[in-house]
Amino acid sequence: MTRRLPRRPRPRSLTDDRRSLPYSSLRRVTRIAPSPSPSIARLLADFDARRPAALARAVSIVENQRDGFDALLASLHPRIGRARRIGITGPPGAGKSTLTTQLTLAYREAGLTVGIVAVDPTSPFTGGALLGDRIRMESVALDPGVFIRSLATRGSLGGLSSSTRVVADVLDAFGFDRILLETVGVGQSELDIARSAESTLVVLVPESGDSIQALKAGLMEIGDLFAVNKADRPGADRVRNDIELMLGMRAGRGLQDAPAHHGVDLGRIGNPARAAREAARGEQEERWVPPVLRTVAAKGEGIAELVDALDRHFRYLGTSGELTRRRRARWREQIIEVAEQRLRRRVWQDAGVQAFIDSVLPAVEDGSRTPFGIADELLRRAADILTRTAT
Repeated sequence: MTRRLPRRPRPRSLTDDRRSLPYSSLRRVTRIAPSPSPSIARLLADFDARRPAALARAVSIVENQRDGFDALLASLHPRIGRARRIGITGPPGAGKSTLTTQLTLAYREAGLTVGIVAVDPTSPFTGGALLGDRIRMESVALDPGVFIRSLATRGSLGGLSSSTRVVADVLDAFGFDRILLETVGVGQSELDIARSAESTLVVLVPESGDSIQALKAGLMEIGDLFAVNKADRPGADRVRNDIELMLGMRAGRGLQDAPAHHGVDLGRIGNPARAAREAARGEQEERWVPPVLRTVAAKGEGIAELVDALDRHFRYLGTSGELTRRRRARWREQIIEVAEQRLRRRVWQDAGVQAFIDSVLPAVEDGSRTPFGIADELLRRAADILTRTAT
């Protein structure tokens, strides 16, 4: 029987008071943000007043890197780090959007606010998101304590848009308790979600081949939790056992009771998946062993157990020091990414650099110069450009 979450007081809405410093105080305390333009300063004031329209505008500015986006993010940075970020990934058709909706309903019932970043396929005509996920989340879209933003992949190789992390930062700064990041579900290329979330939930279904697909996509390596969704269908127990067995083999436990010869008869071992599951229970305190849960998201079954497992994982991250490591890794990657973007923008937009490249193309064509030597010269020119722009 599925256990229900206990009822809490009235869920907060986006406009409820939160435990955050006002923008003016942040500017005095941190001194890290560049001076924002008057329009960004007004936006920050509205943002501090917790106006949903200001949140939507801030998300649009950082998603599309409009003027002032870097000053906006710098000003919001001191507020970041309070939300729990949960990535939800898996193959297409696994029911990720339905599971995201059910998690949102559970968190709202517990009195928590939820920000959802749903990455949708890109429209070939407009370049924007096709908004399929938002349509599937209709039941929570009008909740005043829920904010949903659909982002287009825009050619990103991973299941996440390149803007997903900074949009999540804005939601974090606004004061959301939970941020759910749902990928587009491209199967093989969703590993970047592990660098954007603190807990990664991999959603699979009983259909044939899902466990092998999980191995191919590398999802076994990034999953902190696994949910076999649509578990009322035939084959759910088999998929769960397969995943648990694979997790046990990854940890070196899966076939520890097997006969020590090459003709292993799995039927003589009993139930290796169950053995791995029992061994995992004893190791949870020392290190995290990903649980494999059964859910039927369309009926709300297994959601309370999933919420409990996510809470346990976040507690583990905090006590083990893994939370600090993951967040620092995310900041490291963002620092490098921002630096590379600014280098490209400053160097490649320089008219002298473009003229130089055009001038040496004939020499490359006739073999008197090589692309490698020209690249070295470009680096020297880039250093001069960066020195000029810095002064």
